[in-house]
Amino acid sequence: MKILATEAVFHRKAAVDCFNRAWDLLDKKKRSEEENLQMLHLAHTSRYHWGLVGTPKHLAVGEWQISRIYAELREPRLALLFAKSCLETCKSNGLREITNTADEAMARAYAVAKNYRRAQTHLERARKELAALTLGKEDRSIYLEQLRQTEALIPS
Repeated sequence: MKILATEAVFHRKAAVDCFNRAWDLLDKKKRSEEENLQMLHLAHTSRYHWGLVGTPKHLAVGEWQISRIYAELREPRLALLFAKSCLETCKSNGLREITNTADEAMARAYAVAKNYRRAQTHLERARKELAALTLGKEDRSIYLEQLRQTEALIPS
């Protein structure tokens, strides 16, 4: 489908806005059921708009956010579906700079599904991939916090 330049601007703005609003809800400590639904709608809407105008990296990050939200809502089947899509997008497009994020999504989805062995495998992969990246201190800190949060879902 051909998108006009003005339409592309709209789709990019909508994708970013929906992503950020979904993230704000994800960060909220207590959400109502209505807010949970809104968070899902926003994440899926963001991914839809990126599907029209984004790069493979945008698509992978969108899939990651959707997986993260489904994991938060304790929906392991859907969390895993979108985590797998994120990982496949990373692999098929050589997105080494975010493959650690895809493996973190896989680990989180498997942890929510109580498949702790597979969760641990993906968590270890994510750590190795992250260690190989050249990142600023703040970015590395954000990724490490995500890994810590995911690790907390896996019993010792």
